[in-house]
Amino acid sequence: MRSISVKITLVLVVVSLAGSLFTAFYIQNHTKNAFDNFIKNQDQQVLAETLTDYYQENQSWDGVDEVFKGVELYSSSNYGAGESGGNNPNRPFDRSSPSIPFVLALDSGLIIAGGTSHAGYQTGDTLPEKELMNGQKLENEGKIIGWLITGPTPQLRNNIQQSFLNTVQQGLITSSLVTLLIALILGGILILSFTRPIRKLAEATSEVAGGKLGYQVDITSKDELGKLATSFNSMSADLDKADKTRKQMTADIAHDLRTPLSVLHGYTEAMSEGKLSGNPDMYRVMHQQAQHLNYLIDDLRTLSLLDSGELNFQIQNINPSFILQQTTDAFLSLAREKEIELTLSIEQDIPRVNLDPDRLTQVLGNLVNNSIHILSTGGKIKLTGGLDEDSLVIQVIDDGPGIQAEDLPQIFDRFYRADKSRQTDEGSSGLGLAITKNLVEAQGGTITAESEPGKETTFTISFPVE
Repeated sequence: MRSISVKITLVLVVVSLAGSLFTAFYIQNHTKNAFDNFIKNQDQQVLAETLTDYYQENQSWDGVDEVFKGVELYSSSNYGAGESGGNNPNRPFDRSSPSIPFVLALDSGLIIAGGTSHAGYQTGDTLPEKELMNGQKLENEGKIIGWLITGPTPQLRNNIQQSFLNTVQQGLITSSLVTLLIALILGGILILSFTRPIRKLAEATSEVAGGKLGYQVDITSKDELGKLATSFNSMSADLDKADKTRKQMTADIAHDLRTPLSVLHGYTEAMSEGKLSGNPDMYRVMHQQAQHLNYLIDDLRTLSLLDSGELNFQIQNINPSFILQQTTDAFLSLAREKEIELTLSIEQDIPRVNLDPDRLTQVLGNLVNNSIHILSTGGKIKLTGGLDEDSLVIQVIDDGPGIQAEDLPQIFDRFYRADKSRQTDEGSSGLGLAITKNLVEAQGGTITAESEPGKETTFTISFPVE
């Protein structure tokens, strides 16, 4: 039994059947008891009035046994049904039958007449006072003339009464079956609506497992299954994006490796065959390509360690002003070579923070180096540091060409190039911003970028101050 629909259906059948049977049994039992009590109360009232009339007429109980034999009660077989006996198997009844479940007792408890054959409730027996008080007293001119006591004989029913109870029982059985059928129909509809999203999710899971990444399931409900479907769609989309990023990253790595290796291979092959002889310019180019390979390998290793959480951080309580000044001094010479203005602005009383000084230097170095390579002659770069509420905020601002709006959300992606035609800059692996973002977030900080084409670009780094 593998289908969840079958399991839910069986549970529904069992619960509905058990509920219907219990309801039918409960109603039938209580209806029978209430009906028997009603008949008994009516019989007792008729018999009490008949006995009272008999006493008033005779001023004694002599011959009262004839009243029990001749009185026509609601439960009599001939009451409203002619002379045919009842169909109750507990009732061997004819008109002269003594099986009337009542006895007549005096105030002393002595039974002087009755219609039962039950031990202790026969003529001549004496009832205890407690049992006597449970009966109905008979009065004449304000005096108690006797007690009408209900005996332990089961309540009898005539044909019409038994037929009524049989009709009620049949109605209960029919209503139970109809209720069960309605429950199955409505339950089936609900089960289908409940299991349909589950089947869709199962099919979607199989599609993703089969390699169809990005597969989306169409479930619009707002319940838990809808939330599950939304999470699945998001996961599937993320898997597809990650797979495409992996493929693109593999292609970019292959491209970045191929270019310097092709250059090195070309020069070394020509030199080994004697077609070229070494010279300083050739050696400089070969050195630059080898250096680029080294940068790429180091950056890939850094990203790998960041992804696995194995990159070590030497957290210290540092003064960020010193790191900012050190970074400015380190790139000042390179900026002057390109006639770029590099300035530093630090607020007074800038707070100390717990960071890795080498990693912070690496982060700022990546950002400043990118700005220097992007800016043309006459450009400006500004480093700032200050306190914003409970955070240390560092900004690197340049007045370069800016970044297009569609490229801005992806600039921290690995190997992403806003200008697809631009080759990787010399000495750069194309992973600088991705590493920068990871280094910042690994130390509990955040980094954002704001830019417009033709206007300044601002990188903002924020670290919490403890």
